[in-house]
Amino acid sequence: MVKNAILIFLFTCSTVYGQQILTTTIESDYLENSRDVRIYIPKSYELDSVKSYPLAIVFDAEFLFDIYVGNSVLFASKDKAPEQIVVGINMAETRKNDTYFNINTGQLNPTNQAFYEFIRDEVTFYMESNYRTSPFISLIGTGTSANLISQFLKESKPIFNAYVCINPIFSDFIRQQMQNFALERYGKEDNTFYLYTNNSNTFSPKRQTLINQVQTFLGNYEIENFNIVNDYITTKSSISTIGEAIPRAITKVFELYSPISKDEFDTKIKNLSPEDAIAYLENKYIEIEFLFGSNLGIREQDVFAIESIIIDKENGDYLRDFGKMILKLFPSSPLGDYYIGRYYEEGNMIKKALKHYKIGYGKMDPSDPNADKFYENILRLRGQ
Repeated sequence: MVKNAILIFLFTCSTVYGQQILTTTIESDYLENSRDVRIYIPKSYELDSVKSYPLAIVFDAEFLFDIYVGNSVLFASKDKAPEQIVVGINMAETRKNDTYFNINTGQLNPTNQAFYEFIRDEVTFYMESNYRTSPFISLIGTGTSANLISQFLKESKPIFNAYVCINPIFSDFIRQQMQNFALERYGKEDNTFYLYTNNSNTFSPKRQTLINQVQTFLGNYEIENFNIVNDYITTKSSISTIGEAIPRAITKVFELYSPISKDEFDTKIKNLSPEDAIAYLENKYIEIEFLFGSNLGIREQDVFAIESIIIDKENGDYLRDFGKMILKLFPSSPLGDYYIGRYYEEGNMIKKALKHYKIGYGKMDPSDPNADKFYENILRLRGQ
């Protein structure tokens, strides 16, 4: 059956925090009925006709949607995650049919399978066809929805990047199922994946034991591009774990996007050669643009994070390569010309150094507090 007969009707459009929330109905071939969804569109969507956005599909939207959207807005405003398009699936009256698995086998029953295919084929198809989404797609759900999300790991060709299972109610057969999913095959994909699960002191002993067994099983995997996050949340109620789990999951899922942290520098960069440090930074921004659709140019703080490696190791011989890499990623930045100019100055090639210092200074706004310091380089060399 061709799955291109999705009919979309917009009923309401409201503005929250300056962003657009659309209430929409999807007519589904798989479900043989309609399903209400809510779609959050970032404010910048209408301001940039080229930029694309990661897509988050939120199950249990009647209570998870607003929490996830609020966190996504906060993380984006703090430059800790890209802006996201979020679609929420309302399940208040359908959760049993959508996600209650066969308790005797752990398998999906026919209505579960229909909902699974609705998400996989119809929701993703509609969002990708009608909005500028990037290749990075997250699934977020809680309870039995989290168990259903884990089932998407079995797809022979991975469709989703992040599987966020909050307060999961797993099937007793989940470990055997995951073993059959052969997660190690994800290591052969040229992509990045995340699987988040949380346990909590608020769960029943039986539930805690099962989640702990699943997390122990997952902890045995070491797959470079498949990031497994086994979380444990201590709190006073299972409801409050949702409020803690969502920002924890977002922090991990979008760790690549964030500026270089002290932990990232210490564990991944500090011991690199200048050449490898330059390659690391360049690849970071190339991946950010590919996965998240965010052409950030390059953050100055990330440049400064690896500056000491470039200057202090191998006699600063890679300063020119460092500058060229910056210009490649962010041609309008004066920093690329600065490092190339410094390379030539240290090699006593004054004319070339002065040329690049002048080019860099010409890119700066006169009101920039660093402009005067930059101009000092030109004055210094003019006297030589």
